[in-house]
Amino acid sequence: MNIQRITTPAGDTLIVLAEADYRTLLDAAEDNADRLAVAEFRHRLTVGDEELIPAAIVDRLLAGENRVRVWREHRHLSAAVLAEQAELSQAYLSQIETGKRDGTIDTYRTIASVLNVSLDDLLG
Repeated sequence: MNIQRITTPAGDTLIVLAEADYRTLLDAAEDNADRLAVAEFRHRLTVGDEELIPAAIVDRLLAGENRVRVWREHRHLSAAVLAEQAELSQAYLSQIETGKRDGTIDTYRTIASVLNVSLDDLLG
């Protein structure tokens, strides 16, 4: 790496380097950021703050299926159990899952808590 140092009239030192060297430094910084992100994810996975989601579940979400239903089924909960734990009527939950009715933010927040997902996971 060939660098050139320039001192400004204010006394600051500037470094000039070839564009190829600059790009190499950028690539190395990105690689390091990626390594740190993977390490952080692995740590969060180990302590239970993250989870691996099966591709089939991701595909269903991306296909536009109702997010409450997909997450409920992924958690192996019946609609009756989710409704009970979220303190909702089963009919109301069914209407949310079929799109016949919109739930309130508080309703979605409660459902998210029971399903152990974020509000964003339910609302997109």
